[in-house]
Parts: sequence; structure tokens; C-alpha cells
Amino acid sequence: MAATLQETPSKNARKVGAPTAAGGKYLTFKLANEEYGVEILKVREINGLMDITAVPQMPHYMKGVINLRGKVVPVIDLRLKFGLNEAEHTDQTCIIVVDVGREVGIIVDTVSEVLDINNDNIEPPPTLNRSVDTSFILGMGKVGDAVKILLDINKVLTTEELESVTDIAVNADETVEE
Repeated sequence: MAATLQETPSKNARKVGAPTAAGGKYLTFKLANEEYGVEILKVREINGLMDITAVPQMPHYMKGVINLRGKVVPVIDLRLKFGLNEAEHTDQTCIIVVDVGREVGIIVDTVSEVLDINNDNIEPPPTLNRSVDTSFILGMGKVGDAVKILLDINKVLTTEELESVTDIAVNADETVEE
């Protein structure tokens, strides 16, 4: 559900730089001490941590691939992708399988809940200096006194990174079939 900027100003018109997606349902999860959310429509499934097969010469944040009911799915440690310290996995650690044009697993510390965040409670991402890339942040969801960082999961990986992940998964898939 994408919202569009209105041609004429009104009391409900969004500011320039506002998120392109309207409010809706978000699966929220934790990384370190922060809460993040991803549009529920992008989530395919949530799994506990499972065996991950490492693939040589992958980026540091890509942990490998999993065999999900016969389908090879690349897995990314979102902590490492975001420049956070790697954490010891616990029984709360999950792999969220998301659709970004292909299925990709993201490792998160723990899944929290599904929230319905109203459009009025989503603020644009903070303006930071040009050296900080915030293009993958859809907006800041205000829920009570808390703020959830809403991710545009399609932009968490760059096009080049997604192509690399896809190539690795396809090569791993061909290896599995042999």
C-alpha cells in the first residue's frame, strides 16, 4: 500500500522526504537494544535458527545459505549488515524470510510482535550527514513512548549486493542438486 504525495496541500499532506509507504502492519524485531519493523506483506515466514551452510568468499554479513524445504535461501546477519557487533545466538534468535524479489533470510535477535502503525504515527527518517545512508529506513514509527525503526527491506541490500547474494544462492542450489 503506497501513499502518494497530494498535489494540493491539506492538513493530511505528508512532508517532502516522508516515507513513501502508508501506515500498516509491521513485524517488529530487536537488534541490540533497538526495535525495528518490516512490512508484514514482505515477510514469508519466521524460523528458529537452523544450520547455515557457509559459502566461500561471501561478504562478512552474509552467513551462508539454508535449505528451506528444498529451496536454497541466502541468510544475512542484519546486525553485521548494520555495522553492529555480532552477538551470540540464543533460543530467541530467529531467521525472518523476506521477499525482496527473491527470498532472503535475515537473522535477528528476537521477534517482538505484529503492530498496526497508523500513517499519522510514522515520521520521516532523521536527516543525517551525507556520509550516513538512511535510504533503507522507511520511517520512524511512534508506538506509545517507543520508536520503531521501520525498514524498507527492499533497500537494505543494494542492487549489487542482492545480485551477489542471488549468484551465491544459485551456485549453492546447483551444488545441492548435483
